[in-house]
Amino acid sequence: QVQLVESGGGLVQPGGSLRLSCAASGSIFNIYVMGWHRQSPGKQRELVAIVTNLGNTNYADSVKGRFTISRDNAKNTVYLQMNSLEPEDTAVYYCNMAISTMTTRYENYWGQGTQVTVSS
Repeated sequence: QVQLVESGGGLVQPGGSLRLSCAASGSIFNIYVMGWHRQSPGKQRELVAIVTNLGNTNYADSVKGRFTISRDNAKNTVYLQMNSLEPEDTAVYYCNMAISTMTTRYENYWGQGTQVTVSS
């Protein structure tokens, strides 16, 4: 089995910073794409940022220049550095990975979610 465990959420003032982490564990063979999504109350879940196994990244327009996604393949971990946070960034953040195991092809896995609240 594969599990994704997130950490790093919390309450921060506007203009502040947070760093989210998400570590995958289990019988992992390879992780192709790692990403972060978020969901605010009453809204659909939206893509925030992704990074491929080659290091290519893509960001939502709303976070470009403020958020940075990175990955540590040795640790099967993805990070999201969030700077210049705005109240509109308030949401539950979910990590997402496309993972192949010793016995399965790539499947999509999700973390449990971590709350980020930006408020003064």
